[in-house]
Amino acid sequence: MPHPSPAGHRPGMLAAGMLMCVALFVAPAACNAEQGTPIFDGTSLAGWEGRPDFWRVEDGAIVGETTAEKPTKGNTFLIWRQGLVDDFELTLQYRITGTPAANSGIQYRSRDLGDSVVGGYQADFEAGPTYSGIVYEERGRGILCQRGQRATIAADGGKHAGEPIGDTAELQKTIRPDDWNDYRIVARGPLLQHFINGRLMSEVLDEQADKRSLQGILALQLHAGPPMKVEFKDIRLKRLKLADGRRKLVLVAGKPSHGRGEHEHRAGVMLAEKCLDAHFGGEPLPRLVTETYTGGWPADPTAFDNADAIFFFADGGDGHPVLQSNRLAQVDALARRGVGIACLHYAVEVPKENGGPEFLEWLGGYFEPHWSVNPHWTLADTQLAEGHPIVRGVKPFVTNDEWYYHMRFRDPPEGLTLILTAVPPDDTRQRPDGPHSNNPTVRNGKGGREALAWAYERPAGGRGFGCTGAHFHRNWANDDFRTMMLNALAWTAGLDVPEGGITSSVSAEEVAANLDPK
Repeated sequence: MPHPSPAGHRPGMLAAGMLMCVALFVAPAACNAEQGTPIFDGTSLAGWEGRPDFWRVEDGAIVGETTAEKPTKGNTFLIWRQGLVDDFELTLQYRITGTPAANSGIQYRSRDLGDSVVGGYQADFEAGPTYSGIVYEERGRGILCQRGQRATIAADGGKHAGEPIGDTAELQKTIRPDDWNDYRIVARGPLLQHFINGRLMSEVLDEQADKRSLQGILALQLHAGPPMKVEFKDIRLKRLKLADGRRKLVLVAGKPSHGRGEHEHRAGVMLAEKCLDAHFGGEPLPRLVTETYTGGWPADPTAFDNADAIFFFADGGDGHPVLQSNRLAQVDALARRGVGIACLHYAVEVPKENGGPEFLEWLGGYFEPHWSVNPHWTLADTQLAEGHPIVRGVKPFVTNDEWYYHMRFRDPPEGLTLILTAVPPDDTRQRPDGPHSNNPTVRNGKGGREALAWAYERPAGGRGFGCTGAHFHRNWANDDFRTMMLNALAWTAGLDVPEGGITSSVSAEEVAANLDPK
């Protein structure tokens, strides 16, 4: 039965770090775009997390099993830890064996409640004749739609029946008992559809904004009750372009690299995401959907598939996340289809011959070694571009930071706007020559104005943004710097920036949250 069970103590969870140590990376060309990307490698639980006493891999399938000697006191779940799901199609094969009471399901856009317990939407299936294909909400509103039905859940929670799909008994005949069946889940905004063996089983339009979910985790269920065995294989995820005017921003935070309070990639990205979610999280549908990946390049092989923009806040140079494996080509393909690219601080730097040409195409400019410089200094005589959406609600501000300058920009600069400029102190041009410290061109530019942040409108579509500050995490507390960054991220994703800018307020505790342990 698909009814929630109370959670009990569940020791011995598989360690997320152990599961994540093997990155499941699938190059885009290796997958059939129509079928989706594999998110289970067929041999291990890499990227998944759950109780090892209930979950294993056997004969190319994920197996969840309880016995009379080893029951589970409550429903327990195997959680996909490589990303969240928003709008998507998921396909897999399942097999369930046991008594007619044996029950399982696929959780999506769900909540991680801890201790291998999950709540949220579920694509249900069972060994019995009643529940396979229904839309259920685990630890929530219960059965949202029976098999063979269409339902609209109104804003007030009222449920209204739509045109029937078919007779539930006839639909049950398409399901193969004790054998492999194909399950397909399609979630587009508030519309949810469940298919088994190619037949639509149920459909829900969830308009109850305070209860529904548009993004969350993916998980597999092992139900409490009589002994049972459930198997899953050929699990494929296809992310869908967000509809209804929504845009998606993927934020990538690099690994720790400096002392406490410096290069706080994770804390900076998570603070920006929190501010953006607070601004754009209104209903009926949020205008901006965000997803953050920390620790460097995402292990999720689908991470960028439905992105409208990507924000990199990470170390750069030869260690830039986009320079490993075939990632430069992957991001270049995304940019060519119009995906915005934004980079902050060290992430604006790549080698001249390896990444430089691409950054000029994506961002309109970048930090070029032996041309650009990286001194620490306090802004002086700052100016903001007039009329550009990124500077809405932003006043000239002063921060002490490692403000890189003397960027390499496109020539001619068509489509390029210098968002923030300032005059560096002359002593920043007096350091010895080196790949980052100084060079004759910089030294001869004493008293000149330099660009510290810029925006680029690509001729073929798509936007780019670069900013050289944020070495010191404390500068996220500056309202004007933070507003400029939030405006820039929304603009890069293709959204209109409000006239007063994206305002936010953060406490000292919020700024200090998520700092890397040192």
